[in-house]
Amino acid sequence: MRIFIGIFAVLSLTLASAQPASAQFGGLERTEVKDGYEIRAGETNILVFRPSVRVGSQTTGGMHEPNAEWTETAKANLITALAEVHGAQGTNLVMVPEQEGEMADLVEEYTALFGTVAGAVLAHKMTYGNRLPTKKDQFDWTLGEEAARLKELGGDYGLFFLTYDSYGSTGRKVLQGLALVLGGGFVPSGTHIGYAGLVDLETGDLVWLNVDTSMGGDPRTVEGAEKRVAQLMEEFPRKAAGEPGAEPTGEVIVLPPPTAEDGTVLPPEDEADTEGATEEHEPGAEDTP
Repeated sequence: MRIFIGIFAVLSLTLASAQPASAQFGGLERTEVKDGYEIRAGETNILVFRPSVRVGSQTTGGMHEPNAEWTETAKANLITALAEVHGAQGTNLVMVPEQEGEMADLVEEYTALFGTVAGAVLAHKMTYGNRLPTKKDQFDWTLGEEAARLKELGGDYGLFFLTYDSYGSTGRKVLQGLALVLGGGFVPSGTHIGYAGLVDLETGDLVWLNVDTSMGGDPRTVEGAEKRVAQLMEEFPRKAAGEPGAEPTGEVIVLPPPTAEDGTVLPPEDEADTEGATEEHEPGAEDTP
């Protein structure tokens, strides 16, 4: 069963990477949330499962060539970046450590199953012209009620991540350049896909999915992994409010500084009105309270 799911997940990724150029390079970036869904109010723990990561190079012929070193580096960087995400919409994010025995098998199966379902949503819900009539106007995908077994790890929801990067090789880039010069059409070089999904472990339903088929951020670097995680967590669902224990939600708004007509940034009024305020600040120096 696990092998079958794993193979199906790989096929789903392969199909995703075989999307039309308009999908890959037009920046297909979509988020789906189950209609009207909000994360349950109160104390809520979200289990963050270790991401499924595949990194390699794209050969001249367009095939994916896995690179174990890149994959391990990217996975470590992404786990570190995920561990630094302190809550989302007032929830507690709990990183799931490496498991052993039956629980390790269960986590592996559901991580692979998430990849399969996410690939199906991309192909049959998010991709215009390929939508299933029964899925066009609704988002009702599920990993099944048995997903509740994951609650033993101490969470109410499961947050899954899956990334796939295939960097264009030198030969691929040369082919791309030649095709442009000789009018041979557009030859894509490199594929970068990411999925993030939230599963309600009470029901097994996939309640939120964020997909980007042209992701930014190189997960082989610390900075790139942080950027990748930030993109994957965009438009995370809201948490219902109104019950004790719910943390306040909100956002920080940074207003632009006042400027003159020529675009010059004006000093604050209290400084502008103070004569002799000519002390210079070193770049990066902090003001003394």
